Amino acid sequence: VELVESGGDSVEVGGSLRLSCAAPEYHYSLNCMAWFRQNPGKKREAVAAIDREGVIYYADSVKGRFTISRDNGGNTVFLELNNLKPEDSGMYYCAAAPGSRLYGLVPSEAYRTWGQGTQVTVSA
Repeated sequence: VELVESGGDSVEVGGSLRLSCAAPEYHYSLNCMAWFRQNPGKKREAVAAIDREGVIYYADSVKGRFTISRDNGGNTVFLELNNLKPEDSGMYYCAAAPGSRLYGLVPSEAYRTWGQGTQVTVSA
């Protein structure tokens, strides 16, 4: 299954963006989906995740500012980014994994399918 991200852009501090990650159709490998971000030389970090039951997890650094959601068809996931800060900059990747439940923000090794990434740059 191919994941295609979009929506990345350059914005000023305090700005907002909406990222999308779409697969051509629903597949069981999309049951759990997440957004990660990565900067050069740094480990890929989980930002938000949603499982098939709709249970959601956020990194502490984005709670109250980011919102993850998915469409009813289950093959598209969104990430709303509000009140952006310079430290939110990075390449944002969408990831997917089979299974029905997540129990927290699991590391990147748990996800089998990845998109190509979309760049978010927040400038002061």
